[in-house]
Amino acid sequence: MKKIVVAIDGPAGAGKSTIAKLAAEKLGYAYIDTGAMYRSVTWKFLQTGREFDEAFISELANTMIIEFKPEAKINRVFVDGTEVTEAIRTPEVTAIVSRVAAIGAVREAMVEQQRRMGEIGGVLMDGRDIGTVVFPHAQLKIFLTASVEERARRRYKEMVEKGQQVELAQLQEDIAARDKQDSERAISPLRQAEDALLLDTSDMSIAQVTDKILQLVQERV
Repeated sequence: MKKIVVAIDGPAGAGKSTIAKLAAEKLGYAYIDTGAMYRSVTWKFLQTGREFDEAFISELANTMIIEFKPEAKINRVFVDGTEVTEAIRTPEVTAIVSRVAAIGAVREAMVEQQRRMGEIGGVLMDGRDIGTVVFPHAQLKIFLTASVEERARRRYKEMVEKGQQVELAQLQEDIAARDKQDSERAISPLRQAEDALLLDTSDMSIAQVTDKILQLVQERV
């Protein structure tokens, strides 16, 4: 059976990574977490302690090596040989990852890596511009979304379970602001590709969304 490229786009907190990992595992596809790639660049930059500098960050993005190593149910992330799976999910990284991802040279460097990873097919990628920029000819494009309130509730639950102190109202504000920033940026803004299928998961369970994606893949192979 042939293996296709599946592109999943959508706003922050829509559950793209969770769903994509599960779907890839069930399909026997490789899962490429593009959001983790931009977070990795952001983490690498923060380690330097320097002021925000687009040229410097671009240089880092063009020289660093990002790798994914699936282990059990964890998609471990490595930057130049150092594991950053948890480190790239900190509030410090989250606070500026949109600014880093908006840098043209950074996006070019990451897109080049992403295309190389997916050129043989059998790949499931999620992000903000997979169906519009990275793989405009992907055989299946899905725009995964949910209401701001539902996305904030999910993120709140996730962070509390990790022992992090957070306020639900603040999360709603942050997610709404992130949506605006991602949608209005000049380079590769967040938008639904014309041929992408809209999937609102506000009232769906993880299992239901995963099953729907598996069904859509089967229809295309």
